Amino acid sequence: MIERTERLTMTSEPSGARIAVLVHGGWHCAHHWSTTTRHLAAHGVPAVAVDLPGHGSGAPQPSGYLVPGQPGLTTERSPLADLTMQDAADAVVTALAAVRPHYREVVLVAHSAGGGPASLAAEQHPELVDQLVYLSSFVPARPRFFDYIESDANTGAVTIPPLGNPADIGAVRINPFSPDAGHIATIRQSFLNDLPADSSDSWRRFLHPDLPLAFLAEPVHLTTQRWGRIRRTYIRLTEDQALPLTAQDLMIAEADALTPGNHFDVRSMPGGHSPFTIRPRELADMLASIAACDPHGAQLSPAADVARE
Repeated sequence: MIERTERLTMTSEPSGARIAVLVHGGWHCAHHWSTTTRHLAAHGVPAVAVDLPGHGSGAPQPSGYLVPGQPGLTTERSPLADLTMQDAADAVVTALAAVRPHYREVVLVAHSAGGGPASLAAEQHPELVDQLVYLSSFVPARPRFFDYIESDANTGAVTIPPLGNPADIGAVRINPFSPDAGHIATIRQSFLNDLPADSSDSWRRFLHPDLPLAFLAEPVHLTTQRWGRIRRTYIRLTEDQALPLTAQDLMIAEADALTPGNHFDVRSMPGGHSPFTIRPRELADMLASIAACDPHGAQLSPAADVARE
């Protein structure tokens, strides 16, 4: 792990033009980016998707989660309870440090609750990031995600009622395998409100039941000198039910107020909270377009890439 005060030393000239590092949101995992990653490759933009600690196929789960009757699911302390925001940021830094020597442009993309770890990683190591892209994502102008979730701007959100007491469990627990049709419908409405009605429910198996409480409750403190110097884009999701436009726009406005000389490039996409599931090609098209912009917002052609190499 790179110490947070150390700058990465480049030992050779980078061989690639740009790469995207993709950070998932709460209860999700790197797998959710897989189709978008393939479409990005068609644009000539390689991508690396990060599994945050406690997420992905190898992540520990509550002991009763996959047992008939799901015993103890509302009370058992989460195996992820001791994870911190710094643990999550460290995973992002590791991915950034691995690709930085090989690419001239590193584009860090964060979805939803992934905005906290991605922002902290960029604050601690701004030399590893050339562009930040927030996809309907938490921007820590207010330091905690809870500060926005609990704000008036988020009043219209479709909120998934957690199982048990998050403070006791150490996580915000949902139940993608719940026998309660209403609970499943709420999860689907929050994350996948634009999923066609006749679609299968295979989406349930890729969600983890626990989101470490720290990922929502621990503060992320940003500075204009570090995080604030990185050019950034916000992709608004116009029919998002999990994080409504009013909350997205509030974060954009408050972040812009922190860095009056470096405002968001704001773009919009139709649809709900999970475009990597519903419209991955459209998302890849937008991400590729953002990645291909120079610091002044001009589109770079392949010939310009060759000239810069």
